[in-house]
Amino acid sequence: MTAPFRICFVCTGNICRSPMAESVFRARLTEAGLDGLVEVDSAGTGGWHEGDGADPRTVAVLRAGGYEHAHTARQFQVSWFDHLDLVIALDSGHLHELRRLAPTARDAAKVQLLRAYGTGTATGAVAGGASGPVPGPGPSPGLSDDLDVPDPYYGGFEGFEECLEMVETASDGLLAAISATLPARTVVTARVPDHDHRRAAQEPQQPQEEESV
Repeated sequence: MTAPFRICFVCTGNICRSPMAESVFRARLTEAGLDGLVEVDSAGTGGWHEGDGADPRTVAVLRAGGYEHAHTARQFQVSWFDHLDLVIALDSGHLHELRRLAPTARDAAKVQLLRAYGTGTATGAVAGGASGPVPGPGPSPGLSDDLDVPDPYYGGFEGFEECLEMVETASDGLLAAISATLPARTVVTARVPDHDHRRAAQEPQQPQEEESV
């Protein structure tokens, strides 16, 4: 049996951006028929909010977008690098901190910036994980603040809505990159969703068909 591809989204306290990304990406995997092949989780670089639920504003924008959500905050642990295939940082500060914590160069290469996976930009592989090559968005990814998902914690509700839009866009590219690494014999046909997830929450879903091999 093929081991699942394991991915963890990481922000600062694991109550705003990373749980948002986790929920959105779980939905993308379900839409593509890949939820049985990829395990998704999230964490924070700090432990200030361990045991807490997500920020109420994160919960509100996820519900408004039609995303399912259940969350308990936790802190990222260095030991997790061993079983993770990909660690997705929400901004460049998280990227640098996680790469600094990585025990090996191979583990550091697993850390990528979410918005570097704008749709169609993931073109390379930077390291090998438990399930094969870890997808990377090309040389020197994620080193610009322009690719950050800004922390909405100290702002208003609009900031959370903007974060959701950024996460949704980047999730499409991340889905395409991960789909390309999964074993061909087990992959259900995957596609980047071409419809608005908010409408999808209200429309009946058509069953996906498996590829014949």
